[in-house]
Amino acid sequence: MSEPLKIAIAGLGTVGAGTVKIIQDQAETLNARAGRAITITAVSARDQSKDRGVDLKDIQWFSDAETMARDADADVVVELIGGSEGIAKAICETALGKARHVVTANKALLAHHGIELARMAEKSGVSVQYEAAVAGGIPIIKSLREGLAANDVNRISGILNGTSNYIMTRMREENLEFGTVLKDAQDLGYAETDPSFDIDGVDAAHKLAILASVAFGAELNFEAVHTEGIRHISLMDVQFADELGYRIKLLGIAARTGAGIEQRVHPCLVPKVAAIANVEYAFNAVEVECNFADTIVHVGPGAGAGPTASAVVADIIDIARGNATPVFGVPTSSLSAIPTVPMVQHHGAYYVRLMVVDRPGVFADIATILRDHEVSMESVLQRGRAPGEPVPLVMTMHETLEANMNTAFTEIAALDVVVGEPCVIRIELLPG
Repeated sequence: MSEPLKIAIAGLGTVGAGTVKIIQDQAETLNARAGRAITITAVSARDQSKDRGVDLKDIQWFSDAETMARDADADVVVELIGGSEGIAKAICETALGKARHVVTANKALLAHHGIELARMAEKSGVSVQYEAAVAGGIPIIKSLREGLAANDVNRISGILNGTSNYIMTRMREENLEFGTVLKDAQDLGYAETDPSFDIDGVDAAHKLAILASVAFGAELNFEAVHTEGIRHISLMDVQFADELGYRIKLLGIAARTGAGIEQRVHPCLVPKVAAIANVEYAFNAVEVECNFADTIVHVGPGAGAGPTASAVVADIIDIARGNATPVFGVPTSSLSAIPTVPMVQHHGAYYVRLMVVDRPGVFADIATILRDHEVSMESVLQRGRAPGEPVPLVMTMHETLEANMNTAFTEIAALDVVVGEPCVIRIELLPG
């Protein structure tokens, strides 16, 4: 049997401690599957005295993680600290500079600096592995880079953020407003004290940028991802969507078009019969459409110590076996500069909710503006009568150009009978 693979772990939070636990508790299984022993030789975290529920007594402790990445007796450095800059970036750069493999769960770092890290890895003859960075325990990176390597991927769509999915599920099932569920999610530990990365779509956008690069062989371009969150979704919208036969999900979508690649994260109405519509709470789902394997749906836990640490250890096993796959599926020199399709060129269907003053002629004024901008209504819902008071008016639109929608509803919002901003949500007709 080969020499043991020596591991240094930076960060002993939930995932870091989970990684140590799997390597220690599953040693016999891992050694058999890796073809060699996997040994943790060094760790680094802020508080050495904290009980993390794992045995660290025979492992070298470094108070500085960058020093560990440089000086530890290790073949692989595992970065589980997080953040797109600072110490996380320094750890990875130092490890790669010393020709050590890197395993990370850090989607923000990869979204912003993945290409330069991949180039460093290629120069040093080592690998950067990151299965845990996207969709937790779902092996989507391995699926794209290996299982579907014979295919051209046409589209990826998925629930990439468990916190947002948890909030949307509870809003619908318990008839609760967004703010109430968010506070409860924070109290339960599902959402951070500052939840903006999750509920504003940034976390999902980081993951989508990575998936798009791997799926399409494109240069990674986080700045090109159109990003919206779920703060503006009300219980009223959730209930109207249900009445219309839809559920609201925060989706990440990347698709090839004749003009380039769409990369977008935003709330969507999806038909209740769609597979993704029935993925609930903190679970993630990724649907891949390709030319030979057709449509593949991946569903599983998107976060948590066990699932995420499991993905980290799977990457370590690949390194132990000597499995070498380019970071983004092809060498960085082969990544294409595929143009991004601006959101205004998106063509799709829409849900719109307006709060309008209930008086004669309102609907005619709205219909005239829609006609003038070539936007066609499919259905209309109006509940209640309150003469002179605002009431909800809900419309769904046939497929149209987003630029036309934007112009039309800017004019509609300016009408003196419209109260507040229109709520516009795109409709995605995903397969069942």
